[in-house]
Amino acid sequence: MEPFTKKDRVCGMNVLFIVVDDLRPVLGCYGDKLVKSPNIDQLASQSIVFSNAYAQTCRGKDGKLYANLVCPVDVTEMPSGTLPDIQSTEEAIRLLNVMKTKKEKFFLAVGYHKPHIPLRYPQEFLKLYPLENITLAPDPWVPEKLPSVAYNPWTDIRQRDDVKALNVSFPYGPLPDDFQRQIRQSYYAAVSYLDTQVGLLLNALDDAGLSNSTIVVFTADHGWSLGEHGEWAKYSNFDVATRVPLMFYVPGMTTSSVSQGERVFPYLDPFSHILGLVPQGQSKKVVELVSLFPTLAELAGLQVPPACPETSFHVALCTEGASIVRYLKASEEKAVEEKDGCDDTYRCFNEEPVAFSQYPRPADTPQWNSDKPKLKDIRIMGYSMRTVDYRYTVWVRFYPNNFSANFEDVHAGELYMVETDPNQDYNIYNNTSHGGFFKKILGFLKR
Repeated sequence: MEPFTKKDRVCGMNVLFIVVDDLRPVLGCYGDKLVKSPNIDQLASQSIVFSNAYAQTCRGKDGKLYANLVCPVDVTEMPSGTLPDIQSTEEAIRLLNVMKTKKEKFFLAVGYHKPHIPLRYPQEFLKLYPLENITLAPDPWVPEKLPSVAYNPWTDIRQRDDVKALNVSFPYGPLPDDFQRQIRQSYYAAVSYLDTQVGLLLNALDDAGLSNSTIVVFTADHGWSLGEHGEWAKYSNFDVATRVPLMFYVPGMTTSSVSQGERVFPYLDPFSHILGLVPQGQSKKVVELVSLFPTLAELAGLQVPPACPETSFHVALCTEGASIVRYLKASEEKAVEEKDGCDDTYRCFNEEPVAFSQYPRPADTPQWNSDKPKLKDIRIMGYSMRTVDYRYTVWVRFYPNNFSANFEDVHAGELYMVETDPNQDYNIYNNTSHGGFFKKILGFLKR
């Protein structure tokens, strides 16, 4: 495929960057059969959707939280009769209406907090998900061969008042099945609540006449475990914690050019619209969120920042990712999927695109601070490498005083072959020769 050239750039485009907290790809456009997400699916129908996008790490905020985990509310009874994400949408719409009168191009980032815990959302969204229709995770048990250092004991969930009342044993004691279903029900309800906010925002983009001149990016900071592997929340290297939705809408590139005044994103009510829209184009290439910065720079016609050197503390501007613009052209999607390999600026080993993540632990066994250890308490780091075919993770000694790892002191490992074990339930690290995987991950981390 030919490299992306200057004449291909969508110069003069605005950027609307939508990032969601704790959203795994439980969306209709990602094949989820239960969720109601018509507005995000509509965006996907005009976008290139990446099915293998990964976040690099999943560190949470420090500090304790004392409130219920599951908390549907009557919005009219909330302070000022609203919720934070509703206020974010209203302010973003106000800014769009201001910007439509100006000649300057804009970059507008809109962050949504739900489905982050606490799962507080308008209670009417529960009607979309009757509890009798909610199932447990397909693998709600702790895998037999999961190293203890890899287990996430979901301590932030345990601190919630409604979970505390269940008196679940630490660290492996499971939540009661009924409560697991309630969490999953509320997560889905929160996603549909999010979908309405995204729908109102994109509808306002139409109303302002900006849909034909604005790039829209939709993604999340990381995923969230919903009972898979006996885990909850986001503090692990499992795909459910690191895999995220990622889609790009680029007028004239991912779709044909939009006429002035043409409506691209009419608002769809999740209570009445079940469209089942499919992505305009879909890429199975493994990509990382560190690629967002150089990708948007290239799309905007700006100079793409150089790759970061091994030590970059004193470098003013650089990137650890590579532009993925070459994957965005809908008309060339088939060619993209059929072509193996990647260019020399991408994270590759033997023409194999990879994504990396890592997570710290204070000890080999689950502790009360395993999910969010302070830097001084980190003793082990789990470095993870994900390709289309497998996930390989090695847990090694870590020295917080100089941010270094000792790869000769391996505490545990994980290896999952995705084709035969898509949920990553059967760790074959100890009964498989994995020297080649170790060399790959070591080769990258020592660059």
